[in-house]
Amino acid sequence: MEIVKKNFAGLVFCFAIAIPAALLGTFAPVVGGPVFAMLIGMVIALFVKDGSVRTALEPGVKYTSKKILQYAVILLGFGMNLADILAKGQQSLPIIIATITTSLVIAFVLCKAMKIPSKVATLIGVGSSICGGSAIAATAPVIKADYEDIATSISVIFLFNVIAALIFPTLGGMLGLSNEGFGLFAGTAVNDTSSVTAAASAWDSIHGSSILDEAAVVKLTRTLAIIPITLVLAFWQVRRAKAAGAHDAENAFSLKKIFPFFILFFLAASVITTVFGLPTEVTAPIKEVSKFFIMMAMAAIGFNTNIVKLVTSGGKPIALGLCCWVGIAAMSLAMQAALGIW
Repeated sequence: MEIVKKNFAGLVFCFAIAIPAALLGTFAPVVGGPVFAMLIGMVIALFVKDGSVRTALEPGVKYTSKKILQYAVILLGFGMNLADILAKGQQSLPIIIATITTSLVIAFVLCKAMKIPSKVATLIGVGSSICGGSAIAATAPVIKADYEDIATSISVIFLFNVIAALIFPTLGGMLGLSNEGFGLFAGTAVNDTSSVTAAASAWDSIHGSSILDEAAVVKLTRTLAIIPITLVLAFWQVRRAKAAGAHDAENAFSLKKIFPFFILFFLAASVITTVFGLPTEVTAPIKEVSKFFIMMAMAAIGFNTNIVKLVTSGGKPIALGLCCWVGIAAMSLAMQAALGIW
């Protein structure tokens, strides 16, 4: 009860933003509710100058951006039947591994070359290669990313989500991709689930096909990469901190402190869905709650983000996002050609 009392105002505030964001997301699925929630939070922050109001909201907003975001990732697991995903998505595994590796290598190299903050580069690399906002949500707590890091990476991912959804169906047609080929292309080269759905739906309407489900399965297979990526980042954080000599209590990273236990719950939720064969009637409402929690968290992140600073410092992250996006798309097509799927 103490937690509820302490965080109540901020939780209600984020909940109130998430409702119109969810409605806007249904009208513009390419943009998505989480992006609308973050933008609304940013705009409201410009007008909330009263220190007492911010003080009252701060505990709940912070709780939403951290804990509610983790709960959202856990609930995502209930929408993933591992047996079905691996059975249907195994053909795409070589392409997925290649595209994820490409994005992470590009992010690492350009982080050094362009002097981009490492946390922003990590979030953009992971978000581009795995599953957009969900991957960023899972990774941010592990690397201790702040609000502006998350907002920057989400904004970059959003930009290329929209571009991909608009141009990929036409690009696929120009390249002569088969229905199966475009399903793999959309599932492996588009960042976020909503944009994968938009691109696949556009292809279906143009070509009279039905590759939406196939693209969605490939996308879900990509989502499973959240598990190893976050675990590797946790171990890497500890190793890097030890190498830097961060031994004092305030700065030291311990595996126990930063280990993403919520990812284990995410995996447990997936296992429960798989073992018990939970039907869509059960998992669909849970997935909707997960999406709403993500919108609440994005509202909190937007409210704590300096929109002016975000706009003025966005050039390099956008360039990084562009390079990751182009690299993933090129690798997806190259792997399809090499495997004879085209």
